[in-house]
Amino acid sequence: MKRVARTTLLCLSIIPFTASSAHDGAEGHSHEHTNESFFTTREKPQVLPLATEEDAFQFIVYGDRTGGSPAGLKVLEQAVADTNLLSPDLVMTVGDLIQGYNEKPEWMRQMSEYKEIMNRLDVRWFPVAGNHDVYWRGKGPAPQGHHESNYEQHFGPLWYTFRHKNAGFVVLYSDEGDPVTNQKAFNIGKLQRMSDEQLAFLEKALQQHKELDHVFVFLHHPRWIGGGYTGSNWDTVHKMMKEAGNVSAVFAGHIHHMRYDGLKDGIEYFTLATTGGHLSAEIPGAGFLHHLNVVTVRPDHISVASLPVGAVMDPKEFTEEFIEEVGLARKLRPIIDSSDLLLNTNGSAAGKVTISVTNPSPREMEVTASIGSASRDWLSTLDHQHMTLAAGERVEFDVKLQRMPDMDATWTIPRIELHPTFLGESARIELPSVSTPVDIRLAAVPADFFRGEMNQCLVMKNEKSAIRIDSDTLDLPDGPFTLEAWLNPSQTEGMRAAVAKTQSSEFAFFSDEGVPQFDVNLNGKYYTAKAKNKLPVDQWTHVAGVFDGKEVRLYVDGKQVGSIAAKGKRTTNRLPLFIGADPDNAGQPTRPFLGKIDEVRLTTGATYTVDFTPAKRFEPSEAARLLLHLDRNLGPYVLDHSPVAGKGTLGTSSTFSAR
Repeated sequence: MKRVARTTLLCLSIIPFTASSAHDGAEGHSHEHTNESFFTTREKPQVLPLATEEDAFQFIVYGDRTGGSPAGLKVLEQAVADTNLLSPDLVMTVGDLIQGYNEKPEWMRQMSEYKEIMNRLDVRWFPVAGNHDVYWRGKGPAPQGHHESNYEQHFGPLWYTFRHKNAGFVVLYSDEGDPVTNQKAFNIGKLQRMSDEQLAFLEKALQQHKELDHVFVFLHHPRWIGGGYTGSNWDTVHKMMKEAGNVSAVFAGHIHHMRYDGLKDGIEYFTLATTGGHLSAEIPGAGFLHHLNVVTVRPDHISVASLPVGAVMDPKEFTEEFIEEVGLARKLRPIIDSSDLLLNTNGSAAGKVTISVTNPSPREMEVTASIGSASRDWLSTLDHQHMTLAAGERVEFDVKLQRMPDMDATWTIPRIELHPTFLGESARIELPSVSTPVDIRLAAVPADFFRGEMNQCLVMKNEKSAIRIDSDTLDLPDGPFTLEAWLNPSQTEGMRAAVAKTQSSEFAFFSDEGVPQFDVNLNGKYYTAKAKNKLPVDQWTHVAGVFDGKEVRLYVDGKQVGSIAAKGKRTTNRLPLFIGADPDNAGQPTRPFLGKIDEVRLTTGATYTVDFTPAKRFEPSEAARLLLHLDRNLGPYVLDHSPVAGKGTLGTSSTFSAR
């Protein structure tokens, strides 16, 4: 009776071990399941079921190498390195080993090139002839058999078989063509027929292997898929394999994408993509990829797994030194000098940006610089600049940026993206891309820019609604200062930051379950002036925090509601100031205020010493270091009305509404 080979096609799936399935109810009866191969010093142990001991081995199959650029040889080299790590028993191919389609001198060069790489394998490898390996293209008529004699002299027989452990391996030749006319082609049906001589060989080979557990068949053309192969005598071949009863799988190539044609009469049909050959598209998930097939052979079944070339890693390479080198490489950042790039209040901008990139690692790196894909509204002279940087090498280049006049609120900040590759001792490591925004200087702001606009406010819905003020634009000296804003919370739960620049330093307005407080860090210690009552929901309230050098005070709607004696030097940081959130250690917004914020002002000196009536709209003064009316935006920015004339950057969810 025919034995059906069970096969699993997988991509390295892992089945977790579970105690319930492993013990099969053995708990409490471990003395009945002792096993001389299992040992523990624990009392009353459960005896774990051990792995099944059976004969098994692995072999690997390579896809086509040809049809692509010479760079495909690099893929083949990587496949060889991967294979040596996997340490199979042997390696098979499916043909198209060299580019071919040439005369003998070039054929010999390519043959030597291919064999030199394949001979780096730690195990034996076995060739299969494909059309690229035997078709002649040159001056005058092709010699009889084209390159068949060259192939057999330097690679081996066009068809052959051998036995390994309890499996037979049969190699067939699918490009015999017409020996009378010397014509060879793989898209004419009558030229796809295998000769009586080769069929007789196959019959003898299958007879030799009739007592084995498995037989595997290899050829170049997947004759069973029809199309241009219609008219071949593959049905005869399949019938012979079926009658043998122990042919488990057939492997072919040629079509340069993976294909599985299922189980036919107990025989599985696999077609490989490429191992260095041309790909019409690189879609790994759809089978268009450079890969190798790993075949695990057990007495009663086989398992086939496809591994992308380069996916196999040597754990011995991950030394402390290697990890440190990669860590240094990940610090790659561009330094961008954008002092020449000016933004006008009509939305136009133009200027030169100078970018310098330094390799921070002790190994060579490849870096591609490009303008960010989201910077679609900017014209740029930077397309994709490719650089290979030696250890410590610095490269500098100029990029021209331009933006046409446009007040559209959706325009973006241009970003420079770096795509780095770390060149390790034996592997190329693609590192995460680095995207760095280009800082844009503001041209002179017309005096009437802040006049006559609608009275609007910032709407805070989440941390992405917050406005970022870079630390180096604040220019707030040490000593007395005043922070104030108008707040309109939509809810009061939790600890929320209305205006903050903290992290064991600086200052903030917080709302603790709705109760406002003003925090100032002096000499590493926070001093907090806190109110007693919650801010009313859906109602505007003015809050002001003052540090006068002797105490920290909090005013709500112009009335002092809290104070604490405080002296010392303000503890500073380089983190951004957020309107509507608090920066974390990485400078990202957290603990967002929920509601509306308007009229944020930061000034030097103690602006308020007694109770006062807060202004609905603040006017600029010489003491101001930040004044945001939050009435309008210029693309991704809100402009600062203080003498500093800085800007804040909107979050991705920032919105405005009428106050």
